Amino acid sequence: MKKVLIGVVMILAAFLVFKSWKTNEKEASVLQENSMLLQKQIDNVSKLIVTEGHFSEVYTYKDSQKLFGPLLTADKKALVVVNAEVNIAYDLSLISFEIDQSQKMLRILSLPPAEVKIYPDFEYYDLTADYLNPFKAEDYNKIKKAVNASLQKKIEASSLKSNARNRLISELSKFYIVTNSMGWTLKYQDQTVSEDLPELLFKD
Repeated sequence: MKKVLIGVVMILAAFLVFKSWKTNEKEASVLQENSMLLQKQIDNVSKLIVTEGHFSEVYTYKDSQKLFGPLLTADKKALVVVNAEVNIAYDLSLISFEIDQSQKMLRILSLPPAEVKIYPDFEYYDLTADYLNPFKAEDYNKIKKAVNASLQKKIEASSLKSNARNRLISELSKFYIVTNSMGWTLKYQDQTVSEDLPELLFKD
């Protein structure tokens, strides 16, 4: 009878050990599947988010050179019309993140900066220059530099960057939806993300 009881206890213990092992194996499998799902979700949004805008600029360029003192000058001038296409983008393939399976946590460590690209189309009108002060390559470079600076100011004063941020937030909100539905925690840097994603991203 004693041998039978010992045998039953050993079988029961073996069963409990096996059941515990299967449970742990199942939980590990679920964690791995969740991690793969998060990785896939991040890969899906790792694309360029682009906001496009169009700007126009009319620029008058003038340059004078003194000849033989201030009484005689050689002048040149140009009327420049610029139509520019502006793209603002976040390349999410550069996002830095880590997945912590043990803590069921997705950490977004850093985000790529906004990329501003300007594609200007220059048209020159009323291009006049004295023989002793002709147009040179440096004049065209000065015009391009001045126009780009003016366009940068227009971009900053427009809603283009805020629209790009809204597109970024829309994409990153998908991370919160997925992690929340799986019972995981989403963190940006050291702060837990709930519903205040915009404030966390652009608090600075």
